[in-house]
This record gives sequence, structure tokens and C-alpha cells, in this order.
Amino acid sequence: MTEADAQRFALEWVESWNSHDLERILSHYSEDVEVTSPLIETVLGPGRLSVRGKKDLRSYWGPALDRYPDLHFVLFRAYAGPNSLVLHYQSVQGLIGAECMEFDRDGAVCRVLAHYALGADPIAA
Repeated sequence: MTEADAQRFALEWVESWNSHDLERILSHYSEDVEVTSPLIETVLGPGRLSVRGKKDLRSYWGPALDRYPDLHFVLFRAYAGPNSLVLHYQSVQGLIGAECMEFDRDGAVCRVLAHYALGADPIAA
């Protein structure tokens, strides 16, 4: 993935989230995508840290979008890698996150590892 590809994808991804259009958001992902995030259990229950497939992703993100109608993402930076991308952003309730996304041969996201700054920033301290 080139830097230009990364920027293009990142901007469209953020715009899709800010539109709150679930189908537009899901259009970036493969049918068998696997998403791992510490926030999944806040919607789907304790111990659920991963979802697989668009159906399960829809059951996670649909209620999450309903729960946070003021959800707004701010992109800080996109980092390009071989068939992958890391997005660094601010999301719901000011939460700072970084997602590592892996792309399949068709250019769809097939795997996501989400990370969040859940405590104080040791660098800023």
C-alpha cells in the first residue's frame, strides 16, 4: 500500500464513520473479516473481544452507533505497510485509538487489531 493509498482509504474510512451509515462503514471490510478490540465486550458482553464476519460486525457496530449518536472520528495519521495500514485517531468520548488493518487481495480489510489509550499518557506525563 502506498502512502497515497493509505491517505485515501483513511479519509474515506473516517468519513464513513462520521456519516453513521453502517453499510458504508461495512463496505470497507471483507465478508469474513475478523475484528479484535477491547471495546467489543462493552457492547456484546464480558469476554467478547473478537467478532468474525460482517453479520457479527453488524451486530456489534449497529448498537454501538445507536449508543453513541454523537460519535465523531478525527484522523491523526495513517501509516502504510505491505498490505496493511495503521490508523491513529480520536473516536468516541475523546478516546485515542490505533487500528492495524490487514487487506486481502481484493483490497478489503480482512483483519483488524484495535488498540486504545485506556489510561494516562506516559509520554505526556
